[in-house]
Amino acid sequence: MNYWIWFPGDFEIYHIMKQNFSREERGFDWPAYWYTPSWNHNVKFKRTYHLKEKTTFTVSAKGKGYVAIKRQHPDGSELVNKFPFEEAITCVPGEITVEVIVCHIEGLPSIFVSGETIYSDESWVASNYIEHDQPVGGSTLFIKKEQNPMVFPYTHEIKMPSNIESVNGGLLLDFGYDITATTQITYAEKFEPITLCYGESRIEALDVNDCYLKQVIKTPEDEGLEQIAKNTFVTRLRAFRYIFLPGVKKDSITITADHQFIDFGGVSQFKSSDKRLNQIWEIADRTFRTCSDIFFLDGVKRDKWVWSGDAYQSYFINKYSFFNKEIVERTILGLRGNDPLRQHLNTIIDYSLYWLISIEDYYQTFGDKKFLENIYPKMESLLQYCNAQTDEHGFIYGKTGDWVYIDWAEFDISGPLCAEQMLLARAYQSVMTIRQALGKPIDDLNERLTKLKANIHRFYWDEEKGGFIDSYESGKRNITKHANIFAILFDYVEEEKVAKIKQHVLLNPEINDIHTPYFKFWELEVMAKIGEYSYVIEQIKSYWGGMLDEGATTFWEYYDPTETGVEKYAMYGDKYGKSLCHAWGASPIYLIGRYLMGVQSTAPGYESFEVAPQVALFDELSCTLPVGEEGQVTIELENGQLMVIANVSGGFLRLANQTIPLPKDQRISIDL
Repeated sequence: MNYWIWFPGDFEIYHIMKQNFSREERGFDWPAYWYTPSWNHNVKFKRTYHLKEKTTFTVSAKGKGYVAIKRQHPDGSELVNKFPFEEAITCVPGEITVEVIVCHIEGLPSIFVSGETIYSDESWVASNYIEHDQPVGGSTLFIKKEQNPMVFPYTHEIKMPSNIESVNGGLLLDFGYDITATTQITYAEKFEPITLCYGESRIEALDVNDCYLKQVIKTPEDEGLEQIAKNTFVTRLRAFRYIFLPGVKKDSITITADHQFIDFGGVSQFKSSDKRLNQIWEIADRTFRTCSDIFFLDGVKRDKWVWSGDAYQSYFINKYSFFNKEIVERTILGLRGNDPLRQHLNTIIDYSLYWLISIEDYYQTFGDKKFLENIYPKMESLLQYCNAQTDEHGFIYGKTGDWVYIDWAEFDISGPLCAEQMLLARAYQSVMTIRQALGKPIDDLNERLTKLKANIHRFYWDEEKGGFIDSYESGKRNITKHANIFAILFDYVEEEKVAKIKQHVLLNPEINDIHTPYFKFWELEVMAKIGEYSYVIEQIKSYWGGMLDEGATTFWEYYDPTETGVEKYAMYGDKYGKSLCHAWGASPIYLIGRYLMGVQSTAPGYESFEVAPQVALFDELSCTLPVGEEGQVTIELENGQLMVIANVSGGFLRLANQTIPLPKDQRISIDL
């Protein structure tokens, strides 16, 4: 296939920089506050051909440069002919090497080579003059010469407000749920000054003074306003559900939204006899798709940034939603950036560790060794960066400028945090898995892992409290749920300690509750892992259902049912700082798909997979989920009859003590 090509990783770094610099707050721009590595600005592309007949081709490029055709003279010298871009180049039979030199100061050096024999595809290599002959980057999204790899091909949909209300002397427009869109303003007669107050909630949009996003338009020439037709103007891209227009009367103006999104498609469906659970699935799916852009974003209104922790959970949700491989690869590559590494991802230690762990999950999901080979050097350099911050016990600690996050919770961070050590151990395991897949030695990491796990139990386990403490240096022996969740999730404790943690930590009302969907994800996964499926389903219905009761049409960044009034929208010291459409809020998709439906890959790339539905929880059920890039499995339950069918081979149905093969396209029916 013929497509645009670039130096590997540059496309992702270029676009992630644009994304992370797009945040807006109360009239000013707020670029991301971490170190941002640049893409390569000077690249050489190369491909050698053995031509059997004369052929002609042209090179289109983004940037400045030229095309060089190299061939060997009979006397052994090298002949070089140079041509400008867009000129038809004819080559006679024989061996030639085509080199394309491109530089681009502001943008992405990239080329599109058109010809019957000579054309741009994955067989080309690229050099930045330090790293030579790397396999090029490319995407099947950019297969036409007239496309520009610096402009992503979004889908657009013009949306009208679902409701228009006259209130407080103005108009309140409700688009039903959060969308990312430009706002198109059409005046009935002539231009008039106007103010647009955006909001994820009704109360935010109506708060003219304090709404997070607002645009005051005084003249047609105002910055951030573009005239596209007579009396019709377009604002910049923003995310919102509501727009309030103070002082505007009905029929004097028409507002529409040009909704910009990526249509990922997908086969996932879930319906059951539990209407509450069905609604949660539907809203979670909307939330996740809204936060899935060129990359997996955190939320669409406030940050719009690519955070490694949010992205890590998105990789899991993706497997049970639209199962898109390219967005996972773009996010992994964009987050990691280029070497040399100078700072933890997003400045957060645990986010670097999640990135390392994500490579193992990528391999288990897609089974793509070529991607592993390409990303492996950056995996190792990040690992060495983390190892340089470990002490004599093998514990990782924060340096000046590092953020020890884990969750929005009160931890004892007077010394190395236990939850961080759990993640470091899990990262070691992931790197070892990738090394083994690539035939590389693991002895050094195995030694580190053994020492680290032993010291975690030695320094952090508190027998009297029945759980792992946050930190041992202060002597406070403070316990939170987080490290204990990781201990069970990562299989770092035997059954006896699992039981103690469950009793003394997870189900202990004296231990602080978790209020972020981010860590509810892990908390409920652990409860599912130890067989507490009824608890999981009830927590999903009460926690995410609580947001529905608050009127949520997408799921939030943080939810505390004790917060009422305007305070429930506040966060980060900001009256409307809380994101009401946040990627990690979509985790019911994963919890339902992975644990209640029991679908999981058991070999890289879903070469084998299992389906283990918790049928006792449902009276009726109809669910279709992806199993690999091309496969899907359907699970139906009605009148005590279970039916499972998969359109790919390698599946097994597990019920109680039964294991039943799922032959391709063969309906398996079981009377329960």
